[in-house]
Amino acid sequence: MLQPNVLFINVQLADASGVRDYNTVNSLRIRDGKIAETGLNLSPENGEQLIDGKGAFLSPGWMDMHVHLREPGLEHKETIKSGCAAAAAGGFTAVACMPNTKPAIHTRDVVEYIVNRSASLPVEVHPIGCVSKDRKGESLAEMADMKEGGAVAFSDDGDPVYNARLMRTALEYAAMLDMPVINHEEDLDLSRPGHMHEGRVSTRLGLAGTPSIAEEVMIARDILLAELTGGHVHVAHISTRRGVEMVREAKAKGIRVTTEVCPHHFDLTDEEVERSEFDTNFKMHPPLRTADDVEAMIAGLADGTIDAICTDHAPHSVEEKEVEFIYAPNGILGLQTAWSVVVKQLLDTGRLSLPQVLRTLIDAPRTILRLPVPGLDAGQPANLTLFDTSTKWTYTAAVNKSKSRNSPYLNQTLKGAALGIYNRSQWVPNEAALS
Repeated sequence: MLQPNVLFINVQLADASGVRDYNTVNSLRIRDGKIAETGLNLSPENGEQLIDGKGAFLSPGWMDMHVHLREPGLEHKETIKSGCAAAAAGGFTAVACMPNTKPAIHTRDVVEYIVNRSASLPVEVHPIGCVSKDRKGESLAEMADMKEGGAVAFSDDGDPVYNARLMRTALEYAAMLDMPVINHEEDLDLSRPGHMHEGRVSTRLGLAGTPSIAEEVMIARDILLAELTGGHVHVAHISTRRGVEMVREAKAKGIRVTTEVCPHHFDLTDEEVERSEFDTNFKMHPPLRTADDVEAMIAGLADGTIDAICTDHAPHSVEEKEVEFIYAPNGILGLQTAWSVVVKQLLDTGRLSLPQVLRTLIDAPRTILRLPVPGLDAGQPANLTLFDTSTKWTYTAAVNKSKSRNSPYLNQTLKGAALGIYNRSQWVPNEAALS
């Protein structure tokens, strides 16, 4: 429902530069979908919807640059509409969706289908086009044409761009288009048939493991190719200590490399597979790794080596996940629980400040994808997330917005909530947190 005129009161304005002085600014007015003014104790005008933040933070809208919306072709898992509903409940006003759909997002018409299907939703959807035709890794997709249709990056995510020559060519073409190539970093010959991290736990459980080196070998290759071509490689869902170290070293050399990390990779470890007695909601790729790797993810976020926090939101139906561990597909939901994990592991521990965290959720994803970064100044389109770090809520099937329910956090009581988003002249409250 369109709400072009809104007044937020009792809010703390926050962004990557810091938190505004509450004694100077605690209200924000939206008129005709744009920020009209901010100030202290602004009075409501006729026709305005009044939203009392009750001391919560109001920031520019968050973006998740790595989600799987499954549409077209896999609508039994998720649709653009249901995925965006989950995003809104998680505080995200924008997402970038990966191309492993059916058909794959490898031509302009599929890109435009997604753009058009999401045009009226309060969450912006930015398609990521394939690197190769049909994600087969044999020949380049129509990259320039997809950019014209609205693609913001290129990836064969779900699978790596395995052929080094193809990856080199893709980086060269993407550099001419000023776009990043996002690679799923996995040496398939080293990783398969792994079902979890290769280590003490996998040995104890008798499961074939995926070693850290399978990810690190491909990261090393792509850093070298980025250095050679001058292209921008973005390392998807990084998960190992050595991987973070390589990205840190490459950045110090001026190589165009960025990376992202998922909340589950700085919260959970491979021990969860054993503790849960093979719960397939702890099966994802890259797999959950060790406590040392978790620490490296947090340190990488703290020093800026890791640019963005993303969820890799990957819905799967109940029928697909409720099978033996070795037969279950990789992937978990993440959009609605991401902020609570951030609060638990980064803010409550003091490892990152609120402005540091907001940079990973607001500025970095859009900068990597060459998208405008929303702000809090008068005259800008109102693109906002209302959130706190204290609300306790329970993530149940009843409040889950996804069509799937494959989350390791299901039925847990979490702390910190996105209270609602405002974007495209629409206010979407999060009933789970406000009830």
